[in-house]
Amino acid sequence: MRESMSRSSGERLLAEDRAAVEPIAALVAVLAVGAALGLYTVALDDAAPDRDRPTAEGTLDRLEPVVTTGGVTEPERLHDIDAFRFATVVEIEADGEVWRVASGENFERESLREPETAAVAERTVTVRVEPGRNARGTLRVVVQR
Repeated sequence: MRESMSRSSGERLLAEDRAAVEPIAALVAVLAVGAALGLYTVALDDAAPDRDRPTAEGTLDRLEPVVTTGGVTEPERLHDIDAFRFATVVEIEADGEVWRVASGENFERESLREPETAAVAERTVTVRVEPGRNARGTLRVVVQR
């Protein structure tokens, strides 16, 4: 029989009197922590945005410098845009006119206006409607989901 001293007092304790964890209780605790971590990982994975599909806002951010010169959006520059991998429509609307470019795989014009199948981002811009004449307009990007 082995004896030891308690740190807080001078009394002696026997080795059998020390606190110990039952093996079954320890296994249950480890399994509970593992299950909780697994559920947390699944929840984080479901909450993460889909990185494979472009967002309309990100596409608009990359596109605006291509069609804009000196702070003025030029509709003629829509044809300088590289083809999109996903079905995308780019529109410039100003002074009653609309300029539009559409491209991408599996393009379905009808589905691009439905909120559950398309992401839309738009920004107010200055548009060159004719040489020497600018108007307020909208640069809009619609990306099929």
